[in-house]
Amino acid sequence: MGENNKNTTGRFRWTTGIAVVLLIAASTYYFKHSDTKPKAESYKQSGKLADADIAVSAEPATQGDFPVYLTGLGTVTALRTVTVKSRVDGELIHVAFQEGQMVKAGDLLAEIDPRPYQAQLMQSEGQLMRDEALLKNSETDLVRYKTLLAQDSIAAQQTVTQESVIKQNKGTLEIDRGLVANAKLQLTYARITAPISGRLGLRLVDQGNIVHASDTNGLVVITQIQPIAVVFTLPEDRLQDVMKKFHSGDKISIDAYDRKGQTRLAHGQLLAVDNQIDSTTGTVKLKGQFDNEDGLLFSNQFVNIKMSMGTLQGVTIIPTSAIQRGTQGTFVYTVQDDQTVMVKPVTLGPMEGEKVAVLNGLQPNEQVVVDGADKLRDGIKIKLIARNKPVATDATTPFQPQQNDAHDKSQKKGS
Repeated sequence: MGENNKNTTGRFRWTTGIAVVLLIAASTYYFKHSDTKPKAESYKQSGKLADADIAVSAEPATQGDFPVYLTGLGTVTALRTVTVKSRVDGELIHVAFQEGQMVKAGDLLAEIDPRPYQAQLMQSEGQLMRDEALLKNSETDLVRYKTLLAQDSIAAQQTVTQESVIKQNKGTLEIDRGLVANAKLQLTYARITAPISGRLGLRLVDQGNIVHASDTNGLVVITQIQPIAVVFTLPEDRLQDVMKKFHSGDKISIDAYDRKGQTRLAHGQLLAVDNQIDSTTGTVKLKGQFDNEDGLLFSNQFVNIKMSMGTLQGVTIIPTSAIQRGTQGTFVYTVQDDQTVMVKPVTLGPMEGEKVAVLNGLQPNEQVVVDGADKLRDGIKIKLIARNKPVATDATTPFQPQQNDAHDKSQKKGS
């Protein structure tokens, strides 16, 4: 009787254990599926993408004319820069210019005390007058000597000697004339004028100082800024294209931009190409000339140069953000009708700003992915969205409404 009770108790415990295990398994299964299913449904109802869809933005490829430019770094260089110096010594009695002033060739810049050179001119002119009188007297004597020689009253040697005296006086007279011309020139140098047209720099000598022709600094520096030149560099592998267009006789237009490359400062033309390539940098120097009518270019200014090389007619154009690079080279993702993407290798042409020309591999009006391509692969399902439209992530959006609802319910209970 005792043994039967023990067996009955053991079977009951074993049956109860199995029932408990089955109950726990059933509860776990129920809560697991009942919890995930509403989440998946709530994701779909809230407009969130399925795991297989990736949000991307796309733009259609366009067709049109695409300008081709070569870009380089350049330095503004004045066509002519002159340090104005005095050619004579003396006191600087007048400064006729203002710093930074625009001047034309021949404008008066400064004056040096002219009185010493006026006195020197008077001396030279007086000596010239004296020697002219001596020459005239010697010529008169020669006429008289020839008359006496014809009467056999003097020796022939005296007439020959008088002719030599006349030649000496003529030589002296030429020297005097040269001294007069030099004195006039020195007097002219007392007025210092602008040798070229341009912009004046800062004054280097003040009025009242004694200046010398041997001074190294000079009075002021004039820089020609209209027109002005820019020396810039290009890679040597583009030299053949440049020389072909340069020798064709076509004018090659160039634009100078500021350091940031955003503001155009001046428009000009290619003037010259250097005769050798810099082997250390692999670049060649070119010089462009600009009218610089606005005066925005200054000597030694750093600029960015864009040189026009023509226009590609009727090419396919896409945003640069659509270009992807991989082991197979450059490619783009194109959007298909079934909302999948396809990888298309492309051959790129020149680039300008945020646009790039496609020479091969893409047709106009094809949709190319421009945003969200980092997670794509060939044939994957995508969801098109407007570019720059904020899209909430799965980790944050579903929970915000729930927190607000719970907060509202707690407020209702409290009231």
